[in-house]
Amino acid sequence: MAYFDVASSAPLHPVARQALQASLDEGWADPARLYREGRRARMLLDAAREAAAEAVGCRPDELTFTPSGTHAVHSGMAGALAGRRRAGRHLVVSAVEHSSVLHTAEAHQAAGGTVTEVPVARSGAVTPESYARALREDTALACLQSANHEVGTVQPVAGVAGVCREAGVPLLVDAAQSLAWGPVEGDWSLLAASAHKWGGPPGVGLLVVRKGVRFAAQGPLDERESGRSPGFQNLPAVVAAAASLRAVREEAAEEEARLRGLVERIRSRVPEAVPDVEVVGDPVRRLPHLVTFSCLYVDGEALLHELDRAGFSVSSGSSCTSSTLTPSHVLRAMGVLSEGNVRVSLPLGVPGGEVERFLEILPGVVAGVRERLGAPVTAEAPTAGAREALVVDARGKRCPIPVIELAKVIGDVPVGGTVRVLADDEAARLDIPAWCGMRGQEYAGEEPVEGGGAAYVVRRKV
Repeated sequence: MAYFDVASSAPLHPVARQALQASLDEGWADPARLYREGRRARMLLDAAREAAAEAVGCRPDELTFTPSGTHAVHSGMAGALAGRRRAGRHLVVSAVEHSSVLHTAEAHQAAGGTVTEVPVARSGAVTPESYARALREDTALACLQSANHEVGTVQPVAGVAGVCREAGVPLLVDAAQSLAWGPVEGDWSLLAASAHKWGGPPGVGLLVVRKGVRFAAQGPLDERESGRSPGFQNLPAVVAAAASLRAVREEAAEEEARLRGLVERIRSRVPEAVPDVEVVGDPVRRLPHLVTFSCLYVDGEALLHELDRAGFSVSSGSSCTSSTLTPSHVLRAMGVLSEGNVRVSLPLGVPGGEVERFLEILPGVVAGVRERLGAPVTAEAPTAGAREALVVDARGKRCPIPVIELAKVIGDVPVGGTVRVLADDEAARLDIPAWCGMRGQEYAGEEPVEGGGAAYVVRRKV
C-alpha cells in the first residue's frame, strides 16, 4: 500500500517511536513532585517544551501541551475571546478554516457573540485587505490557518498579522498543516498545532500564547500547564512529539524540493490523462506535498474504494463519501467542483515510483467508475426537433448523478435552450455551476421548487 494521506495523520516517525519507548521508562512519575523520579520527569518535560518552542519560534513559557490540536484550538479561541471580552464579542475567521475553528465560532455565536467569515478567492486564499475590512472596533479575535488542510494553499499570515496588529486585535494561527515545514512567519499572537500531523503520537497538541496577549483560560483549572490545559500530562507522548518535530523539520528541509516536483508532476499530468478534471488550490503558494483535484461524473466514495483496492490510500472532500452528506466547506467556499474529489498528501521519503504508479492507474480507475455510473463520454449534437427547454428530475439522487443526468440531455436542446435540473442534493448547488464552467455552458441561476430542493437552470451555449 502507498499511504498518500499524511494531511490527515502521518505515520509515527522512527524518532518519535524511540523517544516514546525511552520516556515510558523514565517519564512515568509526576513532574510536579520534588523527589528524584519527579525531578527526572520534570527535566524531560522541560526539555520537550524547549525543543518544541524552538521549532515554533516562541518562548518555552509561552507554549502549552494539550491533549490534541482540536483542544488547542478550542481552548485558545475561548481563552482569547474571554480575555478580550471588554473589547467586544466579534470574531473574524476565514471561510476555509478547519472545522475545529468553525465549530468554536458557531458556539461563540450561539452564546451571543458575532462572527464574520472572510471569503476566499478560487485559489482558496484570503487577502490582508479582506481581513482589514472585516475587523471592527468590537473585534476580540481573528483566526487564520497557515495553510489549508484540503487544497494546500498557503495563506498570507504575515500580512494578515500585520493588519491585525495595527488594529490591536490578536491573531490565532492554526499551524497544524505547516509546522513540519517551518515556523509560521508574521507577528501572530496565538498558535495551535497537532503532533499527529508531523509524525508524532496522536493525543498531543500545542497551544502558544504570546506574552502580552490577554487570555483567560476557561473551564475548571489546575496548576498544570499554566492552568491552560488541566490534567496529568502524557509525558512520554509529549517527549515523542517534541523529538519528532525536530527530526521531521530537518528531513523536510531536504525533501521539500523533491516533493514539490512530484506534486507538480501530478498537477500537470492528471488533467492530461483524465478528461474533465479540475485541479484546485493555488499552483504556487502551496504546501510542497499536497495536491487536490476533482473529477466530473465520479462518485467520490467509489473512487476512493477503487484506489484503495489498487493500493493507494487517499482522502476526499466530496459530498458522496461515507463520512459526510454535504460537500467540503473548503471546496464550497472556493466555488470549485466537489464531486470525485481526491486529495493526495505525500509522506516524506515517498519513492517517485509510487507517484508514477498512481498516475498510471488513475485514468483506468476513473474511467471504470464513470462507466458504472453511466456517465456520458461526449455531449451529443442536438437532434432534429430538439426542445427549447427540458426538465431533469434528479431529486432523491446523490452526487454525481444530477450532473450526469444534466450532461446526458444537454445535447437534446438547441443552442440557447435551457435544462432545469431538479435536485435536493446539497452538492448540486456547487457542482452544476462548476460543470457549466468546465463545459462552456451558461449557469442561469437557481429557483426554489415546491416540495423541497431547487431547480438549477442551465442554458446551452455550445
